Amino acid sequence: MSNLQPWIEKNTYHHSKFWDLKQLVETKEEKNLTISLCLPTLNEEKTIGKEIIIFKSELMERYPLIDEIAVIDSGSDDNTLEVAKNFGADTYLASDILPDLEPKRGKGENLWKAIYQLKGDIIVYVDADISNIHPRFVYGLVAPLIYRDEVKYVKAFYDRPLSFSGTVRASGGGRVTEILVRPLFSLFFPELTAIIQPLSGEYAVRRDVLEQIAFPIGFGVETSHLIDIYHKYGMEAFAQTDLDKRVHENKPTIDLGKMSFGILQTFIKRVKALGVLEGAEHTTTLRQFQALKDRYEQNLIEIVEEERPPMIEIDEYRKKFKK
Repeated sequence: MSNLQPWIEKNTYHHSKFWDLKQLVETKEEKNLTISLCLPTLNEEKTIGKEIIIFKSELMERYPLIDEIAVIDSGSDDNTLEVAKNFGADTYLASDILPDLEPKRGKGENLWKAIYQLKGDIIVYVDADISNIHPRFVYGLVAPLIYRDEVKYVKAFYDRPLSFSGTVRASGGGRVTEILVRPLFSLFFPELTAIIQPLSGEYAVRRDVLEQIAFPIGFGVETSHLIDIYHKYGMEAFAQTDLDKRVHENKPTIDLGKMSFGILQTFIKRVKALGVLEGAEHTTTLRQFQALKDRYEQNLIEIVEEERPPMIEIDEYRKKFKK
């Protein structure tokens, strides 16, 4: 798929398309679907309560879109679990789930164990550190799965910046996405560059997909999901939704280095397993994003890294220096 624009136009949504929650719930019930919300946590006492209040009041009580809200915790040493329980979420320590397995710590571990612990046909994952939390962080992601049976995995993207602004603006993911993941995808999996924010922590997935893929326990989990699902099902399995803006604490550069190192390990493991490195001719096109009004477009930038040979191979050099 050299031209990704048709896929982008067909499979990219703005959350406002799904404003009719009554219709969304009716379709969910007609299809006999159940939906679980997983909030993976580690020391999120400041934000977890607000998330639970909003999701429970709007998407369980007012509109019965989700069937359970569960916090899967990595072992917080603050009051995350107490706050979550007091506001009505089911709370679990990741280490207490599948206790016969050696315990491991990491966000990917929480996401993986949620598949065992939760009941839904669809599991939607939302990070627990979002300051501007809103119901759209759930309904914007589950809606394409409810309305389109062929869609298996829906990824969030948000303002970094991205907007319906009437002007062309550079857009896409955060620093690790633009410096590491998008260049890697451009080289080895060009179609996956259509995913605007591959590292976003918010996504909704069908259970029958989650149960068939491996989960790195650390920073590589989102990257591995995209590669593995793409390999199994192709691009038509994916959709993505613009959630406008996400406010959270930025990580310091030293932490981004750790994240990048984990992602790179996962990426190398995947390309080796798929045989992508063997005899591969890499593209020289970097694919980035821009937003133009309500249209999302890729910028294709040709970057050719040519090389000069060792100077000793140049006749003029050998003559000059009598080599």
